[in-house]
Amino acid sequence: MDGRGSQPSGRLPRRVHLGYALGSLVTGAFGTVPGLLLLPYLTDTLGVAAGAAALLVLLPKAWDVLVNPVAGRISDRTRSRWGARRPYLLGGGLALAVLFAAIFAAPFGAGPAAGAYVAVAFLATATAFAFFQVPYVAMPAELTGDPAERTRLMSWRIAVLALAILVSGAVAPAVVTAGGDGVPGHRWMGLFVAALIVAGAVGAFLGTRSAPTGTVGESEPSLRAQLAVAGRNRPFRALLVCFVVQSAGVAAVLAGVSYFAGQVLRAPETGPTLLFACFVGPALLVMPLWTRVGARAGKRAALVVASLLFAAGALALVAAPALPAAGVYAVVALIGVGYAGQQVFALAMLPDCIAYDTMRTGRRQAGVFTGLWTAGETFGLALGPGIYGLVLQLSGYVSSSTGVAADQPAGARLGVLLGFTILPALLVAAPVLLLRAYTLTPTQLAAGPPQQPAATAGA
Repeated sequence: MDGRGSQPSGRLPRRVHLGYALGSLVTGAFGTVPGLLLLPYLTDTLGVAAGAAALLVLLPKAWDVLVNPVAGRISDRTRSRWGARRPYLLGGGLALAVLFAAIFAAPFGAGPAAGAYVAVAFLATATAFAFFQVPYVAMPAELTGDPAERTRLMSWRIAVLALAILVSGAVAPAVVTAGGDGVPGHRWMGLFVAALIVAGAVGAFLGTRSAPTGTVGESEPSLRAQLAVAGRNRPFRALLVCFVVQSAGVAAVLAGVSYFAGQVLRAPETGPTLLFACFVGPALLVMPLWTRVGARAGKRAALVVASLLFAAGALALVAAPALPAAGVYAVVALIGVGYAGQQVFALAMLPDCIAYDTMRTGRRQAGVFTGLWTAGETFGLALGPGIYGLVLQLSGYVSSSTGVAADQPAGARLGVLLGFTILPALLVAAPVLLLRAYTLTPTQLAAGPPQQPAATAGA
C-alpha cells in the first residue's frame, strides 16, 4: 500500500474514533507540560532570569515555524505499507518521548549552562513533535469526506485531549513534589510525561491501522509555494491567524498557573493541581453540549461564543485577590468550558478548509495546511509563555535556584495576576473579529467544486 485511495465518506468505526483520539495523549502532554512547568523550572529551579527564560521558551518553538511545513511536505510525499501518516505517529512519538525526558535531565546543574542545555534539548524535542503532530493533524481530512463526521472525530479527539491535559497538567506538578522538588523532582516528572507520550503514540499507531487513508496528493516543492497555497485560501488564513493568537492566550494561562497558585492563591503545592482540575475537568462534561451547539448554530458562531466565554472568565479573575478560593476555582471552571469549545470548533473547521481547497484546486494537500497550522499553533503556545515571562521581568520577578519561588515584591505579584487574566482575555477575544472572513458552510462544502466558466475552463 502506498497511502493512496479515494477519499472515504460516511461514518467511521468507533475503534477508529478512539484510536485516532489516543494521539491527543501526545499533543496534550507536550502542549501542556512545557507551557506549565518549563518557565517556572527555569526561573525557580535553574535560577534563570525571567526575561532570559522567556526567550529560552520562545525561540526553540519559533523554530517550528520552519520545521512544521517541512514535516508536512515530507509526510505528503511518504509512501509506505502503513500509509503516508502513520509511520510518523510511531517514529515521531517515540523520539519525542526520549527527548522530552532529556529536557529535565539537568546534567549541568543550575545557571547559564543549564539554561542553554534546556534550550537545545527543547529545540530537538520541538522538532520531533513536528514530525508527530503534522501527520496526525492531517489525518482527519483523509479519513472522511463528511464535515459532520469530522466534527464527531474532533469531539473524540478533544475529549481525550482534555483528559491528557488534566492528567499531565494536574499530575506533573504532583510528581515534581513527590520526587523531592528541584532537579530530582523534575527528572521524575520528565520520565512520567515521556511514558504518557509513548502510550499515546503507540495507541494512535495501532488504533488507526484499519482506518481508511484517503487520497494523499503531491505537495508543493517549497515553503514559499506552501505559503502561496495557503494564502489563496481565505477561510484558512482567517482561521489560522485567529487560532495562533488564541493559542498564545491559552498558553499564557498555562504558563501562569504555578505563579498564580503561589503568589495569588498562596497555595504553591495544591493550587496548580486544583486549578488544572477546574480548568480541564468541565471540558470532559460539556463536550457533547458543544457538539450540539455547533450543529445548531454553526461552527464559526460556536467558536465565537466559546472564545468570548473564555475571555469573560479570564477578566473576572482580576478580582481573584478579593475572592474566596472556591470562587476562584469556579471562575477557572468557566474558562475551561470556553476553552473546550474554542478547541473543538477550531480543529473541526481546519479539515473543512482543507476540503474546500481540494474542491477549489483539485489537489489534496492536507500536509501543507496542517504543517502551517501546527507551526502556527506551536508558535502561539511558545509565544504565550514568552509574553508572560516578559511581564514577569518587567514587573520585577525575582528568580531562584533553590526549587522554591523567592519572596516577590508587590509589583511582581501584580504582574503574575495581570498576565494570568487580562493578557489571555485580550489574546482570545480580539482575534474572533478575523472570523468574519471565514465563510464556509456545510452546504457549500457538500456542493462540490463550482463550475468554471467556459473561457476559464479552456484556458
